[in-house]
Amino acid sequence: MEVQFAPLRPWDDIFGSARFAQPDFKDLVKWNNRVVSNLLYYQSNYFVMAVCIFVVIGFMSPLEIILGGAVVVLVFMGSVWASENKAAVGHFKRQYPTLFVSAILLTSYFFISIVGGVMVFLFGITLPMLLMFVHSSLRLRNLKNKIENKMEEIGLKKSPMGIFLNALGQEQEHISKFADMLAQSKD
Repeated sequence: MEVQFAPLRPWDDIFGSARFAQPDFKDLVKWNNRVVSNLLYYQSNYFVMAVCIFVVIGFMSPLEIILGGAVVVLVFMGSVWASENKAAVGHFKRQYPTLFVSAILLTSYFFISIVGGVMVFLFGITLPMLLMFVHSSLRLRNLKNKIENKMEEIGLKKSPMGIFLNALGQEQEHISKFADMLAQSKD
């Protein structure tokens, strides 16, 4: 199946007439579902926003942004390789996907702090990620969003964000398994 890029959504759909609500912090599975769904649906818009921020920061500190980007990519690739080839890391990724992503970011931060360019890392790489997370946490899903996500979930469609989330262990089937596990532990 070939990778299909999601269309660029109207910016008015993202900010203007959009419905926003505070996530239910007590129901982490529902909140995670909202974030993953919005990341998949608005992925092209998020990519454009991240590139714009990355370019602005890159013009101010080009060497540091290249170094920071290289470190994050290498740490990400190393963690994905380890999760595929080392059973303990793969098990950790499936059991604690959010901690796995946090570990990637903290490891990247650690390596960049050794080499320098921490502020460039914070603004050029994590600021777009923070903005995406905040928007996808607050934005309520609409019917088109839910339909697109179901198509991705059942495999009728593959997108770059879907592949990326899958590599991080954030695919929706794992979220559903996690929800079942939580429900069983409460009984």
